Amino acid sequence: MVGLGWFMCMVTIVCVVSCVQAASEAKFDELYRSSWAMDHCVNDGEVTKLKLDNFSGAGFESRNKYLFGKVSIQIKLVEGDSAGTVTAFYMSSEGSNHNEFDFEFLGNKTGEPYIVQTNIYVNGIGNREQRLNLWFDPTTEFHTYSILWSKRSVVFMVDETPIRVQKNLEDKGIPFAKDQAMGVYSSIWNADDWATQGGLVKTDWSHAPFVASYKGFAIDACQVPTTTDLSKCNGDDQRFWWDEPTVSELSLHQNHQLIWVRANHMIYDYCFDSSRFPVTPLECQHHRHL
Repeated sequence: MVGLGWFMCMVTIVCVVSCVQAASEAKFDELYRSSWAMDHCVNDGEVTKLKLDNFSGAGFESRNKYLFGKVSIQIKLVEGDSAGTVTAFYMSSEGSNHNEFDFEFLGNKTGEPYIVQTNIYVNGIGNREQRLNLWFDPTTEFHTYSILWSKRSVVFMVDETPIRVQKNLEDKGIPFAKDQAMGVYSSIWNADDWATQGGLVKTDWSHAPFVASYKGFAIDACQVPTTTDLSKCNGDDQRFWWDEPTVSELSLHQNHQLIWVRANHMIYDYCFDSSRFPVTPLECQHHRHL
């Protein structure tokens, strides 16, 4: 397990946008639309549900694309035996050289903890997985999951608690996602070839349909007119709240939260997987030694 010294080193070097800004919530149809298997995406008042059965999963996507800002959604994950299922909430651009920020919630057998996997793709290259056990049961109540994206960093948050920070290290020759507009997406699908205990536990279709519920839709981000016209959002004369120097670092409390999450709940970090990466990835080296 990663030592506390690493956490302190990482926390002191990262510059991230403060998590205090909150966007007003909107109705599902104002921000999103069903993207596939529309009959498996059901609006029930303020709650939208995605269903997975042995015929299909389902998904939805944002109506617009964004460059920098904060996206949040409240999710109540699949109850009971959810082994083999994956529920995802993520931002992504398009094309083979896309950028992407992922929350993936890996189902498990009844009584076992849900695992949340985060991943980051830059210019089409991913393999930056981190996994942690959530410190609560995400199936009994709604919890808020957020991605905060600025020119300086990407921050993943659970109920406003930071669980992962990826700093912009372009000055070290490491690519950073900053020049492709992204949509916001969520989906549920069957992934029993890998999702639960490496694929050892398969989906039990007798428990179908598997249902993930959503509410609290909020996007406070810079909307681009087209995916090729980014000047509104990344011009030198443009300033947004996530760019302000006064909110460019985690607070002391948020630092402590990040340390606590990583020390007590992280179960996998690609930076320390020598079987996959005999040479430590460059961004991990800089996060460790800057």
